[in-house]
Amino acid sequence: MTADRSETVASPAPAARVPWPAVVAFALLACGLAWLVALPLWLGDGLASPLAPLLLPLMMFTPAVAAVLVTFVFRVPRRDRARFLGLWPLRPAGRLLLFLALALIVPVVVVAATALLSGALGLVRLDLVSFSGFAEQVADATPAGAPTLPIAVLVVAQFAAIPVGALINSVLAFGEELGWRGWLQTALLPLGTWPALLLTGALWGLWHAPVILLGYNFGRADVVGLLLMVGGCVFWGLLLGWLRLRSASLWPAVLAHGSLNAVGSLVLVLAAAGETPDLAWAGALGVVSWVVLAVVIAVIVLMRQFRAGAPAASRPAAAPAVGTSSEGEVR
Repeated sequence: MTADRSETVASPAPAARVPWPAVVAFALLACGLAWLVALPLWLGDGLASPLAPLLLPLMMFTPAVAAVLVTFVFRVPRRDRARFLGLWPLRPAGRLLLFLALALIVPVVVVAATALLSGALGLVRLDLVSFSGFAEQVADATPAGAPTLPIAVLVVAQFAAIPVGALINSVLAFGEELGWRGWLQTALLPLGTWPALLLTGALWGLWHAPVILLGYNFGRADVVGLLLMVGGCVFWGLLLGWLRLRSASLWPAVLAHGSLNAVGSLVLVLAAAGETPDLAWAGALGVVSWVVLAVVIAVIVLMRQFRAGAPAASRPAAAPAVGTSSEGEVR
């Protein structure tokens, strides 16, 4: 996987600047639109509202809307917009396929490792033999007298369906990734790779506030729940951001986000009967996942794969990834 020097570029040149007016506008638009979409939930029955299944997916497209608006209103970038956002080109094909494979597999490994480590630490009691907790869920959801398949078959089916689930979830994940890893992370790269990834992840977490403060994800409708979400998004944002940079494409980040959403409830499949896992610890975005992701990121850094810039294929040949013209317009 190690790339030769011809495939990488250094961090953005000192002359390159972050287009702060556009960044501020993007943040306000993405977060403001998210609150606007979630407003009926706050005025109604919260997450129990019959509108929730419609509004939650709709909210995922608000970063994309913000990205499109700032791209054309602020002209950031001024040209080569598909490259800037990571939408194009889809080459070299071998590199892209490699990172798409990693994008599908790594989130599954991380979430599974999170569940197993949580079990080893005594944070949740697992049943990896009879899957009694999952069997309990199936029994509760099955009408009395209806035939059911053996639980082992259902568990295998759950894992076999992950690629399909990842692809389906990627449709919605695209709405977020176009904004976060496509536009914002790229616009912040003049700050350096790590600041860009960390700031993008933190804002991504805060953007979830309208639903987290209703109890979504962690069951904590308070600032603790929001801080947990910010922490989870920062660590997952490092992985998704690395995929975006190293592949020179947005699509691996989109697929990885879809894969994460597809396996987000894996701990519920592995838990023993009677267990109610605390997702703040054992969930896909919980504290234990931060530890697992920190190890993954450390391995990537030690392998010298965490480059201080994107592969050359992701930038225009005659201009830096983010730069400012004499008229103050970002190219």
